[in-house]
Amino acid sequence: MTETTAKGLSRRKLLQTAAVGAAATAFPAPMIWAQNIKDVTLRQFGTGVSNLNEVAQKVKEDLGFTLEMTALDSDSVTQRAATQPGSFDIADIEYWICKKVWPSGNLQAMDTSKIANYDKIVGIFRDGKLTPESTIAQGTAPHSVGFVEGPGSKTFVQEESGWMTLIPTIYNADTLGIRPDLIGRPIESWAELLNPEFRGKASILDISAIGIMDAAMVCEAMGEIQYGDKGNMTREEIDKTMAILTAAKKDGQFRAFWKSFDESVNLMASGEVVIQSMWSPAITAVRSKGIPCVYQPLKEGYRSWGGGIGLSKNLTGLELDAAYEYINWYLSGWVGGFLMRQGYYSAVPETSKLFMTEDEWGYWFEGKPAQGDIVNPQGVKMESAGAIRDGGSFYDRMGSVACWNAVMDENTYLVRKWNEFIAA
Repeated sequence: MTETTAKGLSRRKLLQTAAVGAAATAFPAPMIWAQNIKDVTLRQFGTGVSNLNEVAQKVKEDLGFTLEMTALDSDSVTQRAATQPGSFDIADIEYWICKKVWPSGNLQAMDTSKIANYDKIVGIFRDGKLTPESTIAQGTAPHSVGFVEGPGSKTFVQEESGWMTLIPTIYNADTLGIRPDLIGRPIESWAELLNPEFRGKASILDISAIGIMDAAMVCEAMGEIQYGDKGNMTREEIDKTMAILTAAKKDGQFRAFWKSFDESVNLMASGEVVIQSMWSPAITAVRSKGIPCVYQPLKEGYRSWGGGIGLSKNLTGLELDAAYEYINWYLSGWVGGFLMRQGYYSAVPETSKLFMTEDEWGYWFEGKPAQGDIVNPQGVKMESAGAIRDGGSFYDRMGSVACWNAVMDENTYLVRKWNEFIAA
């Protein structure tokens, strides 16, 4: 992948140029767009895991306009999207957040006929199934809030309608992060999060729509609760879950609660915490410091999430054209390849493959042993030859999803109970 041509261009560079060119020419830009593009600034906000300076810099380089990014925690992202539509052009949000925000009318439905790689988007975001044989997991599955009837509609539909709420970008199968060097024995179940062995050295994510799903996986694994639907609990199920968490908290089980992945990195890297809710970039960051950290596959399966790009209802004209161009560029592969190096998956995996070496693709996507050094998005070594990704291949990991992050019918009640737990 690094051999050069007679003119000095690497094969990777040629592939990148071809991929970006394909996206750019799929929907030829009007002349006025080309003349004025350098004057366009689009304001994007989202969580820190994907609102990265490198992406904004690459947008400027490839597309010519300015992308201003703001990174917030998930609850702040939700509040801003729901209450401040004039403060942003692009919302980089998760699908459970979309369920909260879409009824506000602050986002506009997007025409899938303008998305060059729409037909290559994985089935998870289109009909909910990774493969035709897949069972759709509990919780707010992305496809269930991914489509509406048409422009201006606030009604989600369960089939592909040609109008999407979000254009999917990245997703992952999440689990517990552990410090194997400090634990010293195998970890196989979500129940271990509340094992008294780890009293004072455990942590859980303080975002109710996500933390409650981790808690449900734990309580079910412990045999304490059998939920009808983890992703849409009854009040009685919420009460039982929060009672178990609160009792554990009062017993000193939790060292801390975190909201940003930076906080989780510090807790794990310092050794203050040895088992906790984690996100893939946090695992990557800890490993990049030379500290052992495992994203532990668990027998009960994964808790999953999906994210996408939403557009403000106020976006029109040249700026709207630029936003669609940005979305097509996003799915053309460079961003997917970049973010896959921190453990995420692209909504259009096959374009991301063009921007990764054969060894990187084998390690991150296919679950193959690394043939050489594996680096993070910033080029820092994470793994040596022979390493295998925690959990294996894309189909092994995404095929073992037990639930999605969820917004429940009893969400208001849940948030109140969750806040009581944090304050207890």
